[in-house]
Amino acid sequence: FRHRGFTLLWAGALVSNIGTFMETTALSYYVASTSSAGASGLVAAAGFIPTALLGPLGGAWADRFDRRRMIALSNAAFAVVSVFVAILVASGHATPLNLALLSLLGGCMAALSWPAFQAALPDLVPPDEIVAAIGLSGAQWNLGRIVGPTAAALAIAIGGVPAALWANVVSFISVIVAVLLAPIPRRPSVKRTVRTAFADAVRFARETPPVRAMLPVMAAAALIGSPFLGLVAQVATNVFGADQNGTSLLVTAIGIGAVLAGASLGSANARFGTRAMLNGSVALTVPALVVYGLAPNLAVAALAVAVGSACYMWSMTTCASVTQRAAAPEMRGRAMISNTMVLGAGYPIGVLVLGEAADAFGLRAATVGSGVLLGIVLLAGRVLRPGNTLPVSIVDAPSDPVPAH
Repeated sequence: FRHRGFTLLWAGALVSNIGTFMETTALSYYVASTSSAGASGLVAAAGFIPTALLGPLGGAWADRFDRRRMIALSNAAFAVVSVFVAILVASGHATPLNLALLSLLGGCMAALSWPAFQAALPDLVPPDEIVAAIGLSGAQWNLGRIVGPTAAALAIAIGGVPAALWANVVSFISVIVAVLLAPIPRRPSVKRTVRTAFADAVRFARETPPVRAMLPVMAAAALIGSPFLGLVAQVATNVFGADQNGTSLLVTAIGIGAVLAGASLGSANARFGTRAMLNGSVALTVPALVVYGLAPNLAVAALAVAVGSACYMWSMTTCASVTQRAAAPEMRGRAMISNTMVLGAGYPIGVLVLGEAADAFGLRAATVGSGVLLGIVLLAGRVLRPGNTLPVSIVDAPSDPVPAH
């Protein structure tokens, strides 16, 4: 936080993310109280699908255009999408389908801006502080997850669900102002088409041992371990019979776990190493999911979901730090394409499957089943590759970044 640019971007993004989680909580409660678990899964997944489809384009643009301008313009467009969401809900015309379509559109904006945001972050701190900066950036995002649900519950109590949605619209101003003020350097433009940018990403992942070894672990965590995050409102509403305050409690617990994980990532990574952090965090997700699915009350569920969230935060942020540290500055946007596509495809597919499984077998059985399935995958990897906690071997990223091709 002694670096002005990082602090500006961190604070601006925090305000914006508080608004984002106000909207997420309000819409989750709105859909859960009016529709099925499958509908909740659809709305949750729609916002992530563009991450996989537009990841190569976002990565190519992050290395080609001014990253400051990209972040500002995409957030302005995101604000416009949020205006339409608020209008639909306030007018009573919101349905799971049109909310999913708007979520899809918002996801497009996020998919185009996120690579630029990630690529700009390492330019604001010294190289030896990149891991800590990425961890704090993740903590910031999840601080929004803590404050946002509480603020949403307050806004809903005062002005109904639309009040929380309009607050999100206003919050986009903060990140736009912050990114315009932050001293983000303009890197030399790397003009690559989407096809060649994708080829660069594949080549980078294939030729960089830490990244090549990390991606299968990330895929398992995203596809099997993370979808529970998209159905917390269904669990609060339809398992424990709670109102919006129950949803806020679970979402806040997710945020607390993630913030603690993000804030501790730098020191934990230095102490235990990348392999232990990634392998251990994904493995600990298994008991967290089982306990969450079997929780006798909301308090136990909140504790379990906090642990699961912390594990997810450790694993995803470790994956991001491996890629960022291994890539040269002019390659960072394209280097993150593989991470973005794995997460962008894994989470929505997983949450759609989990939502359908919950409708067919019940929320508890589906949640426990996801934990058991993740455990089986990890165990199979250990049997197939003896000596590894997971089916790959993770090594610490090299200190010298891999140059762009």
